Amino acid sequence: MTAPSPDDPTTNRAPIGFREFVALIAAMMALTALGIDSMLPALPVIAGELGVTNPNERQYVITAFMIGFAFAMLVYGPATDRFGRRPVLAVALSGYVLTNLLAAFAGSFELLLAARVASGAMVAGARTVTVALVRDCYAGRAMARVMSLAFIFFMIAPVLAPAFGQAVLEVGSWRWIFGGIALVAAIILLWFLARMPETLAPEDRRPMNLAALGTGAARVARDRYALGYTLAATMLQGGLFGFIGSIQQIVFEVFGVPHLLALIFASVAGTMAIGSFANSRIVMALGTRVISHTALIGFILFAAIHLLLALTHAETLANFIIVQAIMMMCFGLATSNFSAMAMENMGDIAGTAASVQGFVATLGAAVIGAYIGQSYNGTTVPLYTGFTVMGVTALIIVLIAERGRLFAPAHDPAARRNDVEQG
Repeated sequence: MTAPSPDDPTTNRAPIGFREFVALIAAMMALTALGIDSMLPALPVIAGELGVTNPNERQYVITAFMIGFAFAMLVYGPATDRFGRRPVLAVALSGYVLTNLLAAFAGSFELLLAARVASGAMVAGARTVTVALVRDCYAGRAMARVMSLAFIFFMIAPVLAPAFGQAVLEVGSWRWIFGGIALVAAIILLWFLARMPETLAPEDRRPMNLAALGTGAARVARDRYALGYTLAATMLQGGLFGFIGSIQQIVFEVFGVPHLLALIFASVAGTMAIGSFANSRIVMALGTRVISHTALIGFILFAAIHLLLALTHAETLANFIIVQAIMMMCFGLATSNFSAMAMENMGDIAGTAASVQGFVATLGAAVIGAYIGQSYNGTTVPLYTGFTVMGVTALIIVLIAERGRLFAPAHDPAARRNDVEQG
């Protein structure tokens, strides 16, 4: 049997063509990475101009953004189901333009951080509501295809964003980076308003009931897969955010090659996209647990190897890039499946559960990442200690969620009998 075409009317309810739809969704999703990673080359210049004396405090530019992003995720799900996709996304993108302009004109570090919190809160709408747009317009395999294609393009953004920031710095002030983000967001907003009508039917709108978030949170907390894999993903993302927060200092100070920041970041982050793409090709044959559990063990192994290199002063720029790139590929393979497994029993409250899980994972990872980043001491030891500890913690959480079994499919009869016997 052939897979349904994305143009099949039984699976396609999109008001625009398939290619344009995927491109628009990917562009809106990429705004998040652009808002985070394009800042990296500019952090020392921002700190110098705004009077930040502690180098580690530069990282708050990233942390503030993620905190705003996390809390806003709790609001966008209920809001878009109440008011529709178009008005909520229009407000979010407009707010993203304005908050980046505010950051561009910030006269103090405190005002910049406030603008970054607000900016993260705005762009969370682009990340959250786009999923609802896809769900409105496509079904079944066509929906999976749209999300896979959009995610591939989304993963390219972290690779290119630091190069964008570096290119801006070559010709102008760091403030132009925020102006550039505002311009890109404005173009995407106009594209969205011109081409994408409302996709949520009036009869499908639901009252905005924030109390449902409490019910969803309780449901997530009671389900060992939902809670376990959400927390495991949080641990790994915490390590990733620690890396993003401290990579600028590592490249500038540990290796002394500031001009190579964009290239090093692209070399490392690009393997996450490769891992996610590889997962899409093999997951149907091997299953989510075999892939993610193997990748998690690989992540821990290479984190420990890198920590050993750092402790024994055997670290070089070459082995830093190679080992970190392998870790990032393991990260992509693991987290791509953790998200799916966290939703296994949440089908009837998918939107609410996704909001709760996204909030927990993003906020928790931001806090962990900030702690790892603030521990930077002129070496990579704190970063790889963090990676190793977070990886081991994630493995312990997975073992608890799976009741001591790794690699076993959830539908395995023996596994189900064991679950019943253990209550």
